[in-house]
Amino acid sequence: MTTPEIRLTGTGRMLLDRRRFFGETVSSLSSIALLQLLDSQRLLAEEQSWIPKIPPAAPHAPRRSPLTARAHNVLVVFCAGACSQLETWDYKPELIRLDGQPMPGGPAVTFQGPAGNLARPQYRFRPRGQSGKMVSEMLPHLGELVDDFAFVHTLTSKTNTHGPGENFLSTGFVQDGFPSIGAWVTWALGTENQNLPAFVAIPDPRGIPQASVNNWGPGFLPAVFQGTPFSSSQPIRNLQAPRDTPAAADNSARDLLRILNEQHLRRNPLDTELAARIASYELAARMQSSVPQITDLSSESPHTLSMYGADDTTDPIRAGYARNCILARRLIEQGVRFVQLFNGAYASAGKLNWDGHQALREQYDVHGRIMDQPTAALIRDLRQRGLLENTLVVWCTEFGRMPMFQKGAFGRDHNPQGFTAVLTGAGIKGGVSYGQTDEIGYRAVTDVSSVHDLNATILHLLGFDHTRLTFRHNGVARRLTDVHGQVLQPILS
Repeated sequence: MTTPEIRLTGTGRMLLDRRRFFGETVSSLSSIALLQLLDSQRLLAEEQSWIPKIPPAAPHAPRRSPLTARAHNVLVVFCAGACSQLETWDYKPELIRLDGQPMPGGPAVTFQGPAGNLARPQYRFRPRGQSGKMVSEMLPHLGELVDDFAFVHTLTSKTNTHGPGENFLSTGFVQDGFPSIGAWVTWALGTENQNLPAFVAIPDPRGIPQASVNNWGPGFLPAVFQGTPFSSSQPIRNLQAPRDTPAAADNSARDLLRILNEQHLRRNPLDTELAARIASYELAARMQSSVPQITDLSSESPHTLSMYGADDTTDPIRAGYARNCILARRLIEQGVRFVQLFNGAYASAGKLNWDGHQALREQYDVHGRIMDQPTAALIRDLRQRGLLENTLVVWCTEFGRMPMFQKGAFGRDHNPQGFTAVLTGAGIKGGVSYGQTDEIGYRAVTDVSSVHDLNATILHLLGFDHTRLTFRHNGVARRLTDVHGQVLQPILS
């Protein structure tokens, strides 16, 4: 019997060479060792993305996160216009000593023109709570809560312009077209309440913020996950049913339409776009009754209205913002997943928001009074009702302000190099401060962090690894934190 001829491949012939065999073996072992080293330092490509399974007919159905969640809801208090860290949370005694002097080595020109001299904080600071945290007297009510707060003093931004700054804070990108954090969260988690929007944006009584709908937009995520803007005084547009339609007839028509839709979906089970559209219309129908109920504050006690300042007859803006704070609590109470509450509106030379370029003290006297008591009452109310255990509250602004006044003015220019965010509630360690800016509050110098770190921390508390929560768009696995972000572990309980 003839033995069949064995034909070796080129690789096989090379392995018969003893020196080449041992060389290839050493290379292979080295490669394995390198892979293990890279993996241990998290330098390899990330693991497979986590993508939620979303039923087309129920896009807002509640979903579980892949990791243990500390928070079930998120409330963001967004102070539009770049609220100064130096007049609120970041105490700098050296700035008091150097008041009126030129900044050593400082910039001659800032965002809006020539820089003036260093200017002391426009409010006195004093220690508050058991932690002794130094807080501005502009915020007497919020100052009482410092032992519940974690302060991140070293946030940085990529821009010093309001619109892009709001984009960056809300979406993780300076450019338009990216999903807001609320859209990411509701895409991933849905919501507990199927009669209200999963994501609500509450504009300030003075108007919408600079970046407008970008702050609550869906970007490239399905449109069903965009935020729904309404407030205690501004209802959802085009929601009210025709007034001449009797309720019984309206309900009968909805029941018939539901039966027809179900029959059509059974005949076309693969038409997911149709299913999503029907789900949106059905939610809108349910909201015709649920939204007026949630915005009707007549059931709130006089004590609650007074606690928030909603009964203030001398300042309609403050009373309006206070009513918005009550609305935010009611939405969280009803299981709405993500609530974005705005304090301040669009660019207006600081008259309608925190953009204090020319007369900072004069304008902050107004804005501080509007924001302080209602926001503090909101946090207290959430705690008293047991809602703060599952709700993460984030106070933030798009960037900070300079330690010097602008030349010829009594206000501060934009500063993206070091500003403060405040967190409290679910999973947050109270009475702590993370990071430090330099001695005059100009630049973050210790534990420098970014908006990406803040957003990574929010996702972590909701039960997500921010590097794995991705959505493929135009061939790229996009995520809220781009290719950046570290969880701020020291502020977590």
